[in-house]
Amino acid sequence: MFENISSKFQEIFKNVRGWGRLSEKNVSTALRQVRLALLEADVNYRVVKEIVERTKRGSLGEKVIKSLNPGQQFIKLIHDKLIEIMTDPRAELKLAGSPAVIILAGLQGSGKTTVAAKLALSFRKKGRAPLLVAGDVRRPAAVRQLEVLGKKAGVETFSGRGNSALTIARDAIKYARSKKLEPVILDTAGRLHVDRELMKELGQLKRALRPDELLLVLDAMTGNDAVNIAREFEEKVGIDGAVLTKLDGDARGGAAISFREVTGKPIKLVGLGERLEDLQPFDPARMASRILGMGDVLSLVEKAEEAFQQARDEEWERKWRKASFDLEDFRRQLGQFKKMGPVDSLMDLLPVSVPRPEGGARNLKRMEAILDSMTPGERAHPEIINGSRRQRIARGSGTSVPEINQLLKQFNMAKKMIGKIGKSGGKKMKLGGVNWPLR
Repeated sequence: MFENISSKFQEIFKNVRGWGRLSEKNVSTALRQVRLALLEADVNYRVVKEIVERTKRGSLGEKVIKSLNPGQQFIKLIHDKLIEIMTDPRAELKLAGSPAVIILAGLQGSGKTTVAAKLALSFRKKGRAPLLVAGDVRRPAAVRQLEVLGKKAGVETFSGRGNSALTIARDAIKYARSKKLEPVILDTAGRLHVDRELMKELGQLKRALRPDELLLVLDAMTGNDAVNIAREFEEKVGIDGAVLTKLDGDARGGAAISFREVTGKPIKLVGLGERLEDLQPFDPARMASRILGMGDVLSLVEKAEEAFQQARDEEWERKWRKASFDLEDFRRQLGQFKKMGPVDSLMDLLPVSVPRPEGGARNLKRMEAILDSMTPGERAHPEIINGSRRQRIARGSGTSVPEINQLLKQFNMAKKMIGKIGKSGGKKMKLGGVNWPLR
């Protein structure tokens, strides 16, 4: 995610950290590089100008000049300006109706149908009983797709009858009211481009249903085009906010940074992967950190906490505190780690400065094969794994003795790290030279 712009900012910050003081000359030089990085990321030119001017004013202020660490102050100013640009107090979903109604709009290919299912799953996890409504009557496959995704999310889908999205939506609301289901999430038809017919249908739905939220689903990979599309929807129909999808792909960052400043509307949700669990409320601070290559360790920890929740018990807690876990525990935890999502997506949450493990998902599978080829006794007592045992494990797993050695080395490193966390009460983890809070 944001690989190009993140690496550019990290290169800029690498030079900035060596500054002894902030002067107009070195600030101007760095801001020229910042401007280029933002423009290449497809950030709206007016927004780029605003970020650069605000940062320059702040950098040359008396408070910063007297700072003991001017380079760090400059980085903080860029970070704070990005947060300020993207922050909107209306970003939280407002659901007051009975039942509450959410309409999802957007062009074809933006991911509306998938977002509908992701949103329904997030409500179900919060203890609510959402109803998915298939309102895209122009694309028959969309109805079937929503039904399949709804079943996967464990929520009910209303497909209705007829060729009118408005009729289907009205029937769905009556059904939801009778079954005490809410919120009602309506997936609407998209087009290849913004046209009069699309806007007319959305206008009718909005006037008749009076939704609590009309959310525009946008493909973040289209950069500034996504912002232009949003501006048209806002002018012709009126939206309450946006959902940015495909941020796990080759998104350049332009849409995320520019959206609020250009449209006057908030980004409310972001899609960070293909799994139904990969939908999150938009957090400007975390997004700014990712764009600047600082990672998002808090999201990584939250994913870990969710994946490991069911595996927690008193025995594991005791082993965690005393760092007395063995390879059997290590094997179990690898299985839990896989539930957190694709390895490459998890690596995106780490700061750019943190080295990435080689091999990704492929390496994880080989580690599992090695552990599965060990006997229960070897997993319980790794110290007994001598040369002949390593050769046998390598043959059984289709790997090599050096790979066995590497796994045992990683296991011992993990054991030491967990031991440190256990002694500190699990409050902080050192990553990339920074102490990150875990709670």
